[in-house]
Amino acid sequence: MAVSKELLDILVCPLCKTPVTLTPDSQGLRCGTCRRVYPIRDDIPVMLVDEAKIEGS
Repeated sequence: MAVSKELLDILVCPLCKTPVTLTPDSQGLRCGTCRRVYPIRDDIPVMLVDEAKIEGS
């Protein structure tokens, strides 16, 4: 089971509070403002800044 649409509608980046979007491979949630990608493990978004990777780094 993937992350539900209802959950995606309410999730925001914990750092800058921008809504996140699903990555093309559905393996993470991307913040468009700070470019962090939060992983999804076992269909659960890990919304911890320390766990996020910054795109392009």
